[in-house]
Amino acid sequence: MAKLPRNEDPNLLVGFVNNDDAVIYRLTDDIALVTTADFITPPVNDPYIFGQIAGANAISDVYAMGGRPVTCLNLAAFPIKKLDVGVLHQIIAGALSKVTESGAVLAGGHTIEDDEPKFGLAVTGVVHPKKYWSNSGACPGDVLILTKPIGSGVLFNANIKGWVSEKAMEACIVALTTLNKTAAGIMAGFGIHAATDITGFGLAGHAFEMAKGSNVQLEISTDRVPVMMESLAMYKKGVTTGVNRHNRRLVENKARFEKSFPPWHEEIVFDPQTSGGLLFSLPESQGETALNALQSGGVRDARLIGRVRELKGDMNLIFK
Repeated sequence: MAKLPRNEDPNLLVGFVNNDDAVIYRLTDDIALVTTADFITPPVNDPYIFGQIAGANAISDVYAMGGRPVTCLNLAAFPIKKLDVGVLHQIIAGALSKVTESGAVLAGGHTIEDDEPKFGLAVTGVVHPKKYWSNSGACPGDVLILTKPIGSGVLFNANIKGWVSEKAMEACIVALTTLNKTAAGIMAGFGIHAATDITGFGLAGHAFEMAKGSNVQLEISTDRVPVMMESLAMYKKGVTTGVNRHNRRLVENKARFEKSFPPWHEEIVFDPQTSGGLLFSLPESQGETALNALQSGGVRDARLIGRVRELKGDMNLIFK
């Protein structure tokens, strides 16, 4: 991304150099815009739930920057010759439910014809230009908090085979349709040094981006990472995703497992997420208080999963 053409502007506080979740552009001394766009293919058959997941996924990028979403635009690709237009209406209705819940407004959008449905949002938010979060800035001595469980990628693939229980899929969908609004709001009261959301690159990929951007090493206690019901069992059965191998290559020679796990167990940290949780780096002195605040505030799956160390050599990630 750093090699892509770009222009320079002193008001562009965060661009795409460190693969941050959104752009931050300063308008005044008190207001900066948070701008992002994200769209996905359907992980479920229900169009309304698809819209909810896609909406929550796109809006999450604003929360990951410490911002408040304000306006949203639909981004839709739809096979109008194959599917009834009512399906598109249901997708948008699902997204609208999450836009409304976030406090933003759905202001319009754009639709094109395509062979496969795709949907997402372009989201604009606001944040104070001196109070935004980015995925760089983690400091040695910090602790790491993750707010949602991982494992949705393998569950969706295994569900196609009919191997996932109804209870596990329901829990997965609840997690994915839950906005990161509450978690971000609670964590705004703490001294956040770095933040990101866990999406397509998996926990390993997004943690690596944080470590690389901060020039530190992240030490993650794998047993403490919250995992979705039945996701490890699916990896043990041999199910995977088409993205796991790519995500593993992203951190090749930059990550290692210091605890002996079966190969199928290792795969969970490379599992691609949709509408995943937020990963925070904050002072150790605030870690337990922040975790208690999250859990008592309704973010029950939040866990303290590791800590930040000084970088020694070029190993950015350690899984213990």
